[in-house]
Amino acid sequence: MFLAIKNKYTVFFCMLLAVSISLKSQTLPNDDIVQYISQYADIAIKEMVRTGVPASIKIAQGILETQAGKSDLVLASNNHFGIKCKSNWNGPKVYHDDDAQNECFRKYKDAQSSYKDHSDFLKSQPRYSPLFDLDPDDYSGWAWGLKKAGYATNPVYAESIIKYVENYQLNILNDYASDDEQESYDISNYINEITKNGITTSKSSPRFNELSLTKQLNYPSGIFTINGTRVVFAESGTSLLSLARKYKLALSKIILYNDLPKSTTSLKKSELIYLQPKKSVGNKTYHRVVRNENLRDISQHEGIKLTSLLQYNKLKNNSKLKVGQKLSLKPKKGKTITSKKNQPKKKKSYKKKSSKRK
Repeated sequence: MFLAIKNKYTVFFCMLLAVSISLKSQTLPNDDIVQYISQYADIAIKEMVRTGVPASIKIAQGILETQAGKSDLVLASNNHFGIKCKSNWNGPKVYHDDDAQNECFRKYKDAQSSYKDHSDFLKSQPRYSPLFDLDPDDYSGWAWGLKKAGYATNPVYAESIIKYVENYQLNILNDYASDDEQESYDISNYINEITKNGITTSKSSPRFNELSLTKQLNYPSGIFTINGTRVVFAESGTSLLSLARKYKLALSKIILYNDLPKSTTSLKKSELIYLQPKKSVGNKTYHRVVRNENLRDISQHEGIKLTSLLQYNKLKNNSKLKVGQKLSLKPKKGKTITSKKNQPKKKKSYKKKSSKRK
């Protein structure tokens, strides 16, 4: 009897421990922080496109500097990044207690002006220039680099930036900057994901390493077009032979159109499958690389031939890509793409034999 009761409470204790561990790694997001991200992410993404300052870092700094939009300084001045007046500032000012009493801080007409000035401030100061050589997704490098360059005196400034990026999956915002031609960026999917599933407090979380909401596109069922080319979205495990039969194509053409290895029999992941040759030119000027993306992924996503993508950017199949790197989808002005098949044949020249007589 005693043994049964003991076992019962042992199981109960283990269940409580499991719940406790789960709560430590997955918690409800702070409403003020979610509201701040919702309100200012669009501006941060546009600034990343304009200057290269990662949207994730900008938002994390904004959350920290403004107490998620609630600090006295931001309410009085629209100053989201705690930038002080300095000698070269000729604009409006406010005075606020910080490292010393009654310090001079820049005042802005709106948040957008503050976000823009923050980007320009980082770009114009030589001490921050090494940051722009980092991968935009290297949030740890950016956080410690800002601290090292003297951005803030807070002893845990870098750790705080890192915590916000990791907990709120802010690097996902960097992916939205891959499309520079947007007038605004809809981050509702990202916000819904954070609100529904909570925040992660573990850097090793699979969501942190793999989640890329801009890739979760709702492709229509059946045939549709990308860049004027017929394509379908096929689930992981789909047989190529079944696709070939369904769309009345030779299996070899399916493999050729989609730059797949000749030995491929089924899809290892869900992906786009083209039913005709992709175009040699993209419908956009360029593509900005996002996390975990390779050259073939870009070729499929943009509906452009892999050979053309390589030629425009002087790359090889195994070239390593950097997050945020811009790849041309069109030839430079004045240049045209030519294949060996279409190159004009060189006329052979023959030397006339001398007709002189001895």
